[in-house]
Amino acid sequence: MDFTFTEEQQAAVEAAKAVFADVTPDAVPSPALTPGAVADDHDRALWARLAGADLLGLVLDPAHGGSGLDPVALCLVLRESARVLARVPLLETSAVALTLQRYAPDTAAALLPRVARGELVLTAAAHGRTGHDPAPLAVTAHHDTTGWTLDGHTGNVPWAHHADHIAVPARTPDGHTVLALLPRDHDGLTLTDQYGTHGELLAALHLDDVHLDTTDVIDTEGAWEQLHGLLATGTCALALGLGEQVLHLTSQYTGKREQFGHPVATFQAVAVQTADRYIDLRAMEVTLWQAAWRISTGAGAALPAAADIAVAKIWAAEGVRRVVQTAQHLHGGFGADTDYALHRYHAWAKHLELSLGPAAQHEEELGDLLATHPLA
Repeated sequence: MDFTFTEEQQAAVEAAKAVFADVTPDAVPSPALTPGAVADDHDRALWARLAGADLLGLVLDPAHGGSGLDPVALCLVLRESARVLARVPLLETSAVALTLQRYAPDTAAALLPRVARGELVLTAAAHGRTGHDPAPLAVTAHHDTTGWTLDGHTGNVPWAHHADHIAVPARTPDGHTVLALLPRDHDGLTLTDQYGTHGELLAALHLDDVHLDTTDVIDTEGAWEQLHGLLATGTCALALGLGEQVLHLTSQYTGKREQFGHPVATFQAVAVQTADRYIDLRAMEVTLWQAAWRISTGAGAALPAAADIAVAKIWAAEGVRRVVQTAQHLHGGFGADTDYALHRYHAWAKHLELSLGPAAQHEEELGDLLATHPLA
């Protein structure tokens, strides 16, 4: 079995490295002291460069101006973006666009060419009311002869204040989930400022008697599950890229920092801790590619793809936390300096960990899947 990436996937990585080469996390203000210290909009100049490199249409069909690659390629690019803490809605836009492409072809034909050109930004309300309950439970959807009506509250929506459309999952009275695509300025939709631990501007959505045409709501089984899986797997890719860069920073620092006349990297206690974090990152990597491969190919297995995604989330949530904690410990007081890049990485790592949710929750989900899909 060949586990190497394809030439097209490797070319996407090289293109991403070139685009992100001049992005420096140090240039972004620290969120430590003032919420909202980070700019409230995404990096528009970087967004334009991504469009120019054909990376915004990476997973879109050529008919929509895309490259026709798979979620594995997207995760490879997201991994590179996280190394520099790129402030762009690449994950959210790509995940929503890919879901529209599969489940809403008419809407896709109208919107996706503009997405590939960098003219539209998409995002998703994936965290529900509290971040712990399933997102569709936060919004109700009722259907009648005039279309759909949505009501509810959902929070922690990234990039919502400047996105053109927001994908919102909602629960119908009979208990199934639909996926609505709302223009940001739609009547009945109100956005309230929120801030993540990384200092970025988020939004709480308040939907009060929001009316949508039937064409704006995807009432097809599996649409929300695909979007949710793409967002979760992409977040694991971000956690991996961030963790790898943090371990690189730590290796550089401990290789130069001397104590008792020797670099601290030569001390056994330091070497053991960094080796443990390297093992964490390799576990995060292998579980990420397993999940990305499953949602890319739809290949059959005894367990659904949700099981592989749950395993990837377990390792990503736990692993990225351990990596940044060890980095802070090995940097000593220098790690707490808000002018040093590690501070920004730590803030982003906490945001990603919270976005993924607690590992114990994913372990419980995995247990439920094992109970309902016996391997024997």
